[in-house]
Amino acid sequence: MKACAICHSDISFMRGEWGGALPAVYGHEASGVVEAVGEGVQAFKPGDRVVATLIRSCGTCHYCSQGSLVMCEEVFDLDKSDPIRAPSGESLHQAMRTGAFAEKILVHDSQIVAIPDDMPFDEASLLACGVITGYGAAVNTAKVKPGQAVIVIGCGGVGLNVVQGAAISGAHPIIAMDLAPGKIAAAKGFGATHGVDPTAADAVETIKALTHGRGADVVFVAVGAKAAIDGAFDYITRNGTVVIVGMPASGVLASYDPSTVAAWNQKILGSKMGESVIARDIPALIEAWQDGRLKLAELISGRYPLDRINEAVEAVMSGSALRNVIVFDD
Repeated sequence: MKACAICHSDISFMRGEWGGALPAVYGHEASGVVEAVGEGVQAFKPGDRVVATLIRSCGTCHYCSQGSLVMCEEVFDLDKSDPIRAPSGESLHQAMRTGAFAEKILVHDSQIVAIPDDMPFDEASLLACGVITGYGAAVNTAKVKPGQAVIVIGCGGVGLNVVQGAAISGAHPIIAMDLAPGKIAAAKGFGATHGVDPTAADAVETIKALTHGRGADVVFVAVGAKAAIDGAFDYITRNGTVVIVGMPASGVLASYDPSTVAAWNQKILGSKMGESVIARDIPALIEAWQDGRLKLAELISGRYPLDRINEAVEAVMSGSALRNVIVFDD
């Protein structure tokens, strides 16, 4: 490992919001250098610089054959037996198939993508989840078109990458909504054209004014909050779409008017990991970064060694950080 960013998904699991097994090693936005490869691995070799993701795919199952690698149904050997052991021999759960808050990881070769020699590891690590999840929600899931009006609710690390994806796709206007004024300001730096406080009494009227009285074509909910999911339906137009990117705790249910959804031809879409095909999407994102169209360094709030990970996590939990990154020095 060279770098591993802290994602809010790690924190949700740590809090027990989505279940999961303990003891566990978390961390899944990772980058590093290949040290060794298993039998049959041909695409990678020791010394390769790579991004490591949680997306483990066979390429041939029912879902993979339809291009949905994030839904792969194959049960891998690494799924059957966690590869991590404590000094005592106790098995430790490899959380989210990565377990990258550690000096070394063992993953399937379908989970990694090569990165160029000049790409900083801390910036590259963001591609493993936060960037592909947000960007992919806009480009792969919603397939945002030029001129469509877009709202992004929740402008943390993932939400900012939804903004980037929408901007690269040519959306206009792109309206950032967040409770924190600082995050709305940050979103404008990533391509948002306007900012709206979702708690403002005139929020709906403001959205209508910015969208010629119609509402948004696509609303992305990039925060796992019931109020944000419920409120999204107040902002979409006819033929509009709500895309659920942020996940609340298990058991939290949303409310909407199905009659309006049907009568207005509206849609509700889920988006896991931006429906990414990492061998396709990560190289494309690297090219966008090289061309200056994709911001990565600007997403990083702080860099911490592994022995200060609790400080880094606390800063993310408090909302004061976009993405903190654990860095591993030789």
